[in-house]
Amino acid sequence: MLVEGKEMRSLWWDGTLKLIDQRKLPFQLKIFDASSVEKVAYAIKKMVVRGAPAIGCAAAYGMALAEDKEKAARMLKRTRPTAHDLFYAVDYMTENEGRIEAAHRYVEDIVEKCRKIGEIGEKLIKHGSRILTHCNAGALATVDWGTALAPIRMAKDREIFVWVDETRPRLQGLLTSWELKQEGIKHAVIADNAAGYFMKEGEVDMVIVGADRIASNHDVANKIGTYEKAVLAKENGIPFYVAAPISTFDESISDGKKIKIEERDAEEVTKIFDYIPPEIRNPAFDITPAEYITGIITEKGIIKP
Repeated sequence: MLVEGKEMRSLWWDGTLKLIDQRKLPFQLKIFDASSVEKVAYAIKKMVVRGAPAIGCAAAYGMALAEDKEKAARMLKRTRPTAHDLFYAVDYMTENEGRIEAAHRYVEDIVEKCRKIGEIGEKLIKHGSRILTHCNAGALATVDWGTALAPIRMAKDREIFVWVDETRPRLQGLLTSWELKQEGIKHAVIADNAAGYFMKEGEVDMVIVGADRIASNHDVANKIGTYEKAVLAKENGIPFYVAAPISTFDESISDGKKIKIEERDAEEVTKIFDYIPPEIRNPAFDITPAEYITGIITEKGIIKP
């Protein structure tokens, strides 16, 4: 991805694991140094790094840093329960004895899969398309290229426009906006509850989102608010695509009801307010049933649920 005109990844190995601290963006570009598996676990839990593929890549390096691999695997798997790539990466590293070379291979494989998702997905994007996306599924979330943003990057010379949901409560839409600005892609950030308005006004041609876990029946877990965007898209006759590598598919789970939904701290909702309600719920993800999905863009092609 471009950062201030230079190519940069969201995480890389330099003797220790270096990560762009996504909690600071888009206001500051800060690097977080994870020199131990404990620091990697902290970075995942506290969302220094986020996005299912990037979480998996960070976990792979965390396993490489650990002396006690079994303990490290348990620690890392407890950080965030919904994203399947995390578990996939830890199991991959366990099979490869936690070697640093295996972590490097894992990361490069994810980057290549995202590039292929871009190549396959960009064929769906017509000249002048207006695309809506929810949460951040760009290079920040995947090390490089992105999932939902990979096709958009590859089609940026087609005079496209991107509607960027702000994505409360953590405002990951600002991360998407930051990435698109670096690439010179025209876009606008909108309130989450404005998406239906723009769809009904005929100003959205397609929706592309990422995924954190995909069940065997193709129900998709993604950032909270994705489900309602899918329902709105179907109601308005707008194609709704999910972009994700095969590592996001969990064949051990039959449907979305079996996916564990992470609930995060209430402070994520309340910290911008002076008034604190008596009760707060903060689910981080929701489930989009397969019936609302036009296709799932993977590195191996487009799957029709």
